[in-house]
Amino acid sequence: MLIPMKHLTPDQVSELKAELDRQLSKLLQSMAVTQAALEPVQLDQTAVGRLSRIDSLQNQGLTKNRAQREQVKLALIQQALERMEQGTYGTCTVCGEGAPFERLFVFPEAPTCAGC
Repeated sequence: MLIPMKHLTPDQVSELKAELDRQLSKLLQSMAVTQAALEPVQLDQTAVGRLSRIDSLQNQGLTKNRAQREQVKLALIQQALERMEQGTYGTCTVCGEGAPFERLFVFPEAPTCAGC
């Protein structure tokens, strides 16, 4: 059950909840693709040139960085959903002020207001 936040209307909370759910679903799909791309690179040393091996290793490094960013985003979304259930969603975790709907609509996982 969603608890309405004081500075947000129930419709705004519902809209933000739907956006968080959409982003979570999309992120989980992306994470599955990223995880598959993190499988060890198997190269045929006789068929692949040195530059192709370097490209493959660089791509795997970029994929590891993407996986780390996805983990951070996942944690932020999960924390936002928890705050929503607790009734503290949209309240800045630093100063305690309510973040405007417009900010939350753009960054629904944001734990702080724009000033903090």
